[in-house]
Formats: sequence, C-alpha cells, structure tokens
Amino acid sequence: MNVGQAIKLCRTRRGFSQADLARKAECSVSYLSMLENNKRDPTLSTMNKIAQALRVPIGILFFLGAEGGDLTGIDKSLQGELARTALELLNEPLSNQRALL
Repeated sequence: MNVGQAIKLCRTRRGFSQADLARKAECSVSYLSMLENNKRDPTLSTMNKIAQALRVPIGILFFLGAEGGDLTGIDKSLQGELARTALELLNEPLSNQRALL
C-alpha cells in the first residue's frame, strides 16, 4: 500500500501545494511530506482529515494507493477503469463535485 503516492497524486491534481493541504488537513508540512514520501504511516483519523481536505472519499485514496496484490479479487480491467474514473473526477472543478461527495 502506497497511500503517500495517492495523497501526492490527489494533491497535485487538485492544484494544492503541500502547505495548502497541510493547513486544510491540520497537520504540518513536514509531516505531510513524510507521508507523501512513505516515511510515516498515517493514522486513520489523519487519512480522514486529508481526504476531507482534498474532497475525495477516503476509499479513493486507499484504492489509488493499492499496489501489487492489494486488489486481488477485482478484475484488472475493472481496476483500470476505476482508476481512470477516479483521476477524471480529480480533474473536475470542485464546484461540480459537491453533489457527488
């Protein structure tokens, strides 16, 4: 599981700097940097704050952070389709997504 990569991907897609996201998620920039570089494992409450700050369902962060055998039981083509859909949503303006979240 590479949730740090997923956080960074969502953050950059949203156009947030680390400072922006850290402020919104109520954590320090250095801690966020350590999370994104997989030097720390976030608590569930921290992941929830980050997901809320990014306006992304927490499950999307875990899905995008999945590696290797993390998603066994889900067809590979479905995995790809879900990932594409999640990334497309991240490109949508936040105002268009309020009804989805």
